[in-house]
Amino acid sequence: MKKSLAVALLILMALPVSGLPAAADPDFWSSAWPRTDFSKTEIPYTEIQSGGPPKDGIPAIDNPQFVMVRDATHLRPTEPVIGVVINNEAKAYPLQVLMWHEIVNDVVGGVPVTVTFCPLCNSSIVFDRRILHPEKGEMLLDFGTTGKLRNSDLVMYDRQTESWWQQFLGRAIVGELIGTELKMLPVRIESFAKFRERMPDGRVLVPQDGSFRRYGTNPYQQYDSAAQPFLYNGVLPEFVAPLSRVVVAEGQAWALDFLRREKRIETADGLIVEWEEGQNSALDAVFIGEGVDIGNITVRRKKGEIYEDVLYSVDFAFAHHAFHPDQPIIFE
Repeated sequence: MKKSLAVALLILMALPVSGLPAAADPDFWSSAWPRTDFSKTEIPYTEIQSGGPPKDGIPAIDNPQFVMVRDATHLRPTEPVIGVVINNEAKAYPLQVLMWHEIVNDVVGGVPVTVTFCPLCNSSIVFDRRILHPEKGEMLLDFGTTGKLRNSDLVMYDRQTESWWQQFLGRAIVGELIGTELKMLPVRIESFAKFRERMPDGRVLVPQDGSFRRYGTNPYQQYDSAAQPFLYNGVLPEFVAPLSRVVVAEGQAWALDFLRREKRIETADGLIVEWEEGQNSALDAVFIGEGVDIGNITVRRKKGEIYEDVLYSVDFAFAHHAFHPDQPIIFE
């Protein structure tokens, strides 16, 4: 492992470690999680391990603050953001902020959303945080971080029932809401310049306290060129590097390197996947704005005379393989 990466993972984002034992122990966990119903689980507890920080040690953002696009002069044009547009309201969530918080509970266009980023899996997913409880009816959830990982992926919890959720799947895996799934929303993982171009009146998330962390820096320097994922002991994918990126949409997965070569792919059912240069990796250089160019991806489908965005993700290959082992990655 490269020295810079090893140091970054040892400090684990400069957050306090929880002191939890390495082995899964629901009885021990219950001291910090008295409201979690550990009798309900759909996965073996041996698959869950401590990532280091305790409950909420990586603090979610609950009262997000924004500036207008034109005032976001601290962002480099090629820095990655999660661009969310709902009912004509547009907000960008820079990965330089999400790197240190992982979860933002917000409302966009009247829709309550949770914006998430798991650096260890490179998974950027936005959820509608409304669910239908089988007994209590519609519930509005908000989320925090457990400090736990499964397949190196963020395990979230909702503050209403303290059920545990797999970020990669948007599914409750432990607790009262076991089996419940959140609706994933189509968004774009794009450069700030791309968001600014298409949404000039949009707003951009900024830190509530700029001194809280070294925003704009990457604590996982050169992680996406490492040979082995952090805290992952599962099966690795064949034919592609475990920390290479894959683009996933509607049950299909393409290696990012393949898309970079092809530039444009149109499937038999009308899905259009396009690659264009101009977006930094958030997990390469010390400063995110200096990271290697991984490009911008759009996934759309033509309906009538317009093109509509389609739900997609850009994840590390090992994480895709861990959660979707039967879904092959197209690499040539």
